[in-house]
Amino acid sequence: MSRPKRISRSYYQQQKERLQIELLKVQEWAAENGERIAILFEGRDAAGKGGAIKRFAEHLNPRGARIVALGKPSNVEQGQWYFQRYLSQLPSAGEIVMFDRSWYNRAGVEKVMGFTNEEKYQLFLQQAPELERLLIDDGLRLFKYWFSISRKEQEARFEARRKNPLKTWKLSPVDIAAQEKWEQYSEARDKMFQLTHTTHSPWTVVEANDKRAARINCMRHFLYHLPYSGKDKTLVKMPDDTQVYLPPYPAFKRRASDK
Repeated sequence: MSRPKRISRSYYQQQKERLQIELLKVQEWAAENGERIAILFEGRDAAGKGGAIKRFAEHLNPRGARIVALGKPSNVEQGQWYFQRYLSQLPSAGEIVMFDRSWYNRAGVEKVMGFTNEEKYQLFLQQAPELERLLIDDGLRLFKYWFSISRKEQEARFEARRKNPLKTWKLSPVDIAAQEKWEQYSEARDKMFQLTHTTHSPWTVVEANDKRAARINCMRHFLYHLPYSGKDKTLVKMPDDTQVYLPPYPAFKRRASDK
């Protein structure tokens, strides 16, 4: 698959503003109807999760929208059920919560970097789909996005962080190891998709080598799947299936962005 042309800044700014107006409509609809919406943003290091979340939340009323980016678990949290600290962050009625990484840390970083053991990892893969089914049956609207970038693009973004004194804080030993452990991360991701991509709680993959396109496509996908009032159907359409798609299991075929 050939690499798509990157979208222009002017087109991006115009589309982003229009889509952010739609997001405000979603927030109003959620508040009026007591909807609970959780969005999980996952992907490799430097995939653009934080940037996408920033644009999602940019103009939302902070009284009804939150970003959750949990750090390393405390000693107390380490003694709790693994999901416990995430469940305490789930939205209340009328609220939108965006997770900058989520409980799926256990299936990715923790697995690859040896921060968890095999027993806990396997238990997570068993419990995650069951937990999500319970949450969704109880009325939670759950969206799971995986931002997919190529190895070359990740390397370029790491290098840009090294050179920018305002972004060096984003680099960590785990990030540096990401390139060395590329294949291990790919294998962990494939296993995660295989066991947690379900009919009731599917994953959606967003091609993210082009940051601007990824943000626009993710917003469009999210908005398309919500029945909010006043939707601009000329704007809110399903993105092209080469840019946003479901993991094609049972035989996962790696796309160009995964090389």
